[in-house]
Amino acid sequence: MKPSELKTLLAATIPARIPVLITGAPGIGKSDIVAQAADAAGAELILSHPAVADPTDAKGLPWVVDGRATFLPFGELQRAIDATARTVWFLDDLGQASPAVQASYMQLLLARRVNGHALSDNVTFVAATNRRTDRAGVTGILEPVKSRFGSIVELETDVDEWCSWAIDHDLPPELIAFVRFQPDLLSQFTATADLKNSPVPRTWASVGRILALQLPQGVQHAAIAGAVGDGAATEFSAFLRLYLELPSVDQILIDPDSVDVPKQPATLYALSGALAHRATAQNFKRVGQYVQKMVDAGKGEFGALLLKDALQRHSDIAKTQAFVKLATGDLGTLISGR
Repeated sequence: MKPSELKTLLAATIPARIPVLITGAPGIGKSDIVAQAADAAGAELILSHPAVADPTDAKGLPWVVDGRATFLPFGELQRAIDATARTVWFLDDLGQASPAVQASYMQLLLARRVNGHALSDNVTFVAATNRRTDRAGVTGILEPVKSRFGSIVELETDVDEWCSWAIDHDLPPELIAFVRFQPDLLSQFTATADLKNSPVPRTWASVGRILALQLPQGVQHAAIAGAVGDGAATEFSAFLRLYLELPSVDQILIDPDSVDVPKQPATLYALSGALAHRATAQNFKRVGQYVQKMVDAGKGEFGALLLKDALQRHSDIAKTQAFVKLATGDLGTLISGR
């Protein structure tokens, strides 16, 4: 499932109290999507990390009350019992938990009660785990635990959806342009025993934060390599050099007819990203003129990308005459198809 599809699923299963287990590679956004889905459902979030938990966290502490042995709920279990509002109990990295801890959740997942204590009807379980092949400390999930989930789904990355997320979170336009240019590098997780990171959505977000530091070039490259690995960092650094040599965006915004449309795809991705970042309703007449030049030069797909990203930043662009003209012309099909 793409992130948007997973959000649609969780929007339905959370109110219906159907537990869902999400699998996927490290760093692709599983935890963030669950948090967003809980917020969209108006639900409180209980976040548990079974990998560092003890079975008593889900069963209660053995105790003596009035001379009789019992189990006292505490912490997250107590919150789930007492919940008076819609609540998502999120078991993150469940596959890294020991068999004893996994087994301690079985009664809660199926019977919704443990040791005489019943969960609130407001609580829905969602869990996430990496896969065994990811070498993320996942030894597997017990069969009786797996069967207690209503559905097990695998999350996959999607370039358009990641770029949309990146725009909403103000990541640098040059990073977004690069991911559009090299979509295969958005998620290339490689399990390794070496102390190296892979290019995945989480680590590309780290690159965005590194760029904001405005480090010296050599230090910046080393830091980016530490975030996404040497190969991806080398390609991104080369793209950054191209980005710095782009036709002047300021000149396009002053006189779009004076700037030729580049021919190389890498330059077009970079320029489209830079223009989308600068576009507003106030200057869109000139941006629209340049987009039309892209269309006339046979590069309409880059104009469509530019419009899509610009609209996400400033939705009022859609009300401008320049945008309406483009959307009802040759570019309309490309815009609606993205």
